[in-house]
Amino acid sequence: MEGFKNFILRGNLVELAVAFIMGGAFATVVDATVKLIMDLIGKVGGTPNFSSYTPGGVSVGAWITAVIGFLILAAVVYFLIVTPYTKAKERLFPAEPVAEEGTPEDIVLLTEIRDALQAGRHP
Repeated sequence: MEGFKNFILRGNLVELAVAFIMGGAFATVVDATVKLIMDLIGKVGGTPNFSSYTPGGVSVGAWITAVIGFLILAAVVYFLIVTPYTKAKERLFPAEPVAEEGTPEDIVLLTEIRDALQAGRHP
C-alpha cells in the first residue's frame, strides 16, 4: 500500500494529470478559434469547406480543407499561446547570465581547495 501511495502522490504524476486535463480543455478553445477563423474566411470568400472539390476526379478537397485548418491552428497556437507565453516567461523568469568562456566556477573552486590541501601537507 505504501508503494501505491508513493506512486499516486509523486509530483510528476499529478503534474502530468493536470497537464492532460488542461490540454483537453484547451483543445476545445483552440478548435473553436479555428472554426471561427474558418467561418470568417467563409464570409469573405465563400464556404471554407473544399471537401467536394475534385479536379480530374481526384478528391483533394478534404486534404485542402485539412491543410488550411492545420495552418490556421498552427497560427492560433503560435500567435495566441507560444509568443505571449515566451514573452511572459522572459519577463517573469529572466534567464540567468551565462558564465564567460573558460573554466567553470565550481572547477576553479575545487582546484583551489586541492592546491590548498596539497600546500598544507607539504610545508
